[in-house]
Amino acid sequence: MLVLPAIDLKDGLCVRLYKGDMKEATVYSTEPWEVALKWEQMGARFLHLVDLDGAVSGSPKNLEVIKEIISRVNIPVQLGGGIRSLETIEYYLNLGLTRLIIGTAALKNPQMVKAAVERFGSDAIVLGLDSKLGKVAIDGWETVMEKSALEFAREMKEMGLERVVYTDTLRDGTLEGLNIEGIREMAEKTGLKVIASGGVAGLEDVKKIKELQGIGVEGLIIGKALYTGDIDLQEAIKIAGGEL
Repeated sequence: MLVLPAIDLKDGLCVRLYKGDMKEATVYSTEPWEVALKWEQMGARFLHLVDLDGAVSGSPKNLEVIKEIISRVNIPVQLGGGIRSLETIEYYLNLGLTRLIIGTAALKNPQMVKAAVERFGSDAIVLGLDSKLGKVAIDGWETVMEKSALEFAREMKEMGLERVVYTDTLRDGTLEGLNIEGIREMAEKTGLKVIASGGVAGLEDVKKIKELQGIGVEGLIIGKALYTGDIDLQEAIKIAGGEL
């Protein structure tokens, strides 16, 4: 199972938000590429980037920082935030990103998702499903729809998607622990490969997610807990790999 360190970008800085609130941003580094290198050197095999400004505005906003990170690391990188067109997808893939995570655009323009999968392949396109009380949150989590997260995930599977980054927005950045039942339900009831996110508090969460590997949970994104020191990345990777 993969452990993906998260690097959230706002105004060119590496930050963490509290429950997705752009006004509740804590800056952890003014040089995000240094953070990316640190996680790679500690054993990360995949990085998770989020363009927070892009998620709110609907278009890429931290391009120079993203380019810098890609040029510095030698491991695959996935990115979410502000990806709303085939042109943006193509641009980012040509930059060297491995996976692109589509959230808002998937809800507002599902045919674009279908076209993206057909053009770029299901390995390159991932559903970004942000859930608030079981409903879909979009536009940088500023809008909550009536559509249920499970219903949306099933619809996107029909568009050809095979993988979802599933985030519980009320837990993200809180260190309150993962929504394990929500993650289990997403995997069991959709058949999608799930990368879990939102609220990782400690190594116990890594162990719990590892137990769900057999039902299709293939990865865990860890953000704030790495920056606060609540989780040691090397230990988390060992647990995920079955070494601890």
